[in-house]
Amino acid sequence: MLLLVTKLFNFFFRFDRDLRWRTGVQLAPIICKSSNDFKITQKALESAYEDAIASNIRVKGLIIANPSNPLGTTMDKETLQTLMRFINEKNIHLVCDEIYAATIFNTPEFVSISEVLQEMEQDPTNQVNRELVHIIYSLSKDMGLPGFRVGILYSYNDHVVSCARKMSSFGLISSQTQLFLASVLSDEEFIDGFLSESSKRLAKRHRTFTQGLEKEGITCLVSNAGLFVWMDLRMLLKKPTFDEEMELWRLIITDVKLNVSPGSSFHCDEPGWFRVCFANMDDQTVEIALKRIHVFVNKGRKNERTTMNNKKRKSFQKNLRLSFSSRLYDEAAMMSPRTIMSPHSPFALSPLVQART
Repeated sequence: MLLLVTKLFNFFFRFDRDLRWRTGVQLAPIICKSSNDFKITQKALESAYEDAIASNIRVKGLIIANPSNPLGTTMDKETLQTLMRFINEKNIHLVCDEIYAATIFNTPEFVSISEVLQEMEQDPTNQVNRELVHIIYSLSKDMGLPGFRVGILYSYNDHVVSCARKMSSFGLISSQTQLFLASVLSDEEFIDGFLSESSKRLAKRHRTFTQGLEKEGITCLVSNAGLFVWMDLRMLLKKPTFDEEMELWRLIITDVKLNVSPGSSFHCDEPGWFRVCFANMDDQTVEIALKRIHVFVNKGRKNERTTMNNKKRKSFQKNLRLSFSSRLYDEAAMMSPRTIMSPHSPFALSPLVQART
């Protein structure tokens, strides 16, 4: 059995683990390109499906993440309609992961597959089978409750719901957790205020981070949702290969000390893209990260001007390593004595849960 998954807009790297390790299901990526901002198209859908059929593999479904991880973008209604027509034509299932549905911080607004389904059902010319559509969700991202491990399956298929209900016996939610969440979710005033404030803080943090990158000549895919940006570092690659991407990633991790994820880990088809989470740190940490990036980019440019004409890139990277190992950027100097934390201090608070000042 095979499931089609979107490839770049990407597909989230844990789909490999969650869907394949126990079941043996194969994942076939739908390849999307940066030339159209990684938007999925009818042509890309058909190409992935035909490739699978040519390999004698039976396609059973299509999985999407909307909003996208790692892109931080949402699908428009036209794209979702294309997906609906495609899965009905092929008679395969559509699983929509909408875990970031309430992290929208800019236009366009989020459109759920359920909205599209209802609209298409009202048009008698559409051949729509609602039993093929399934939505998964969690409180982990929108409400910042990952430790509660509360997931939701919303399916229009009674057989799927019945099966999921039986399987849920192996992972029941405690009575205390249910009581707490029922109390929280029933407080509509609190929920509206929390999500509104979350959206404002995400927008501010996204703006601060992307504008800081732009000052160094680094652009990101235009995004409007999620907790991360899709950063374009293709200009830092000597050659457009995944080996070069991994070499750059190791340099960023080991010398610049920034935690980023290479595009290849998300099955990106184009080397040089990286996912960066911007919402899991405080403002001070963001400032430090941007200063490190500034030093990294400018030191690289300086070394490139003086050495690249006569030396191979290996020498250039060695110079970078030496410069960063000497710690030209001093984090301690960036912080006042009162704000310096122990290396054993708890993880920095997210801007979503900081107290208002």
